[in-house]
Amino acid sequence: NDSNSSNKEQEEEEEEWWKSFQLKDSKLAETVRNDFPILTSTNHFADDDDNDNENANESQRKELIYFDSAATSQKPQSVITKLSSYYTTINSNVHRGAHTLSQRATAEYEASRDKVANFINANSRNEIVFTSGATEALNLVAATYGRANVKSGDEILISELEHHSNIVPWQMLCEEVGATLRYIPIDTERQCWDLGNGDGDGDSDDDFSKLDDLITSKTKIVSVQHVSNVLACIHPIDKIVSAVRSKASKDCIIVLDACQSIPHMPVDVQKLDVDFIAASGHKMCAPTGIGFLWGKESILNAMPPYMGGGEMIDEVYMDRSTYAPAPARFEAGTPQIAQAIGLGAAIDYLENVAGGMERICNYEQELGEYLMRRMDEVEGVTVLGPELGVDRAAIVAFVCDGVHPSDLSTFLDMEGVAVRAGHHCCQPMHRALGYSHSARASLYFYNTKEEVDSFISILKETLAFLGGAGGESVDDDFVP
Repeated sequence: NDSNSSNKEQEEEEEEWWKSFQLKDSKLAETVRNDFPILTSTNHFADDDDNDNENANESQRKELIYFDSAATSQKPQSVITKLSSYYTTINSNVHRGAHTLSQRATAEYEASRDKVANFINANSRNEIVFTSGATEALNLVAATYGRANVKSGDEILISELEHHSNIVPWQMLCEEVGATLRYIPIDTERQCWDLGNGDGDGDSDDDFSKLDDLITSKTKIVSVQHVSNVLACIHPIDKIVSAVRSKASKDCIIVLDACQSIPHMPVDVQKLDVDFIAASGHKMCAPTGIGFLWGKESILNAMPPYMGGGEMIDEVYMDRSTYAPAPARFEAGTPQIAQAIGLGAAIDYLENVAGGMERICNYEQELGEYLMRRMDEVEGVTVLGPELGVDRAAIVAFVCDGVHPSDLSTFLDMEGVAVRAGHHCCQPMHRALGYSHSARASLYFYNTKEEVDSFISILKETLAFLGGAGGESVDDDFVP
């Protein structure tokens, strides 16, 4: 009848809303995509051992949809060129030679330190320590500051959402010195930090009463994520800082894992008022094998070295040594010269995007929200993290009824879609939510609405196929 026909038409119209939807700043991705060779020149093959670009037939060619930037970002041509240029024109060790190549390499290497310092608004270039990545940066703080300042009976506070790199070093330190490791639990309903008191006010975003119990005069270190690499929560760091400065031990430090924030939003270390920040370059368009630790200069210079060797010394005698001030104190041996120069080039690239990090942040938030809305349409999918409408990063982790994440990611890969499957180095968080693994689609400013639409279509088709193929497989040995 007319009523049923009208309802059907209305339902179809609602289902198709996304076809006419337009992002406010769709020009951003369109402008930058050609800068990333892998996004524009790669025809994806599910099995490169059996296929090659020249001989594969057209049905095997798939356009790459790269939704795994939370694991590592793709690299613009300018960074690739800079990396190659170092090796072909100025390859030399830094700080150790008077010849032209060494001087040029040193100038480029140290210029990258300046670029990092400016990018995060550090007080001084001496506050930037180059590391192999955020993992080394966090271990550096635990092994140097931690061993020198944390004693038996002291407490270290982390959260249940942390990446393993921000859990295991503190576990090792606590075991070594007899300190206690405490953690902010996850609110399993809201899927973010549980900071409320549980008396009915805990659902309020303004309830931070649990910090009164978690942060005490025994608290010597607080180390937390800025943004969750699975749940996409943007954490209230200002509340943590306020509680630490008023309630913790007077010499308590705050360490921030900024791997999922610095590549995606403006970060000002002076405004944050934390003591250390760890970040990875490869998530922000730079090469792999490079990251940095930012720390307040006075604290860095009071810390013992992390490793001994060349570069980090002042004077060496047979019975003793004295050490250089930061940052050299923590950069023993030959550093990652080419990678650090590549990091500087990546920062140049990000800063040269019209509108800068503010524009990148706004675009990603809108694209991430669009992906969330589209995911709501997919039957049998549960999205992890805060609900739609809550500020969150452009990361969407999800589980599917009857389909293991490893199976899903394998079949998506056959269609050219790259997502991450596993526990994402967050086993405690997954256990708290009742899952062993999840799939994760993570976006960057080079991703497009059209890619999201293609992903949703392929996801629906893949789930329909896997759902009809016998349900969830068991893959207990799967490791991401």
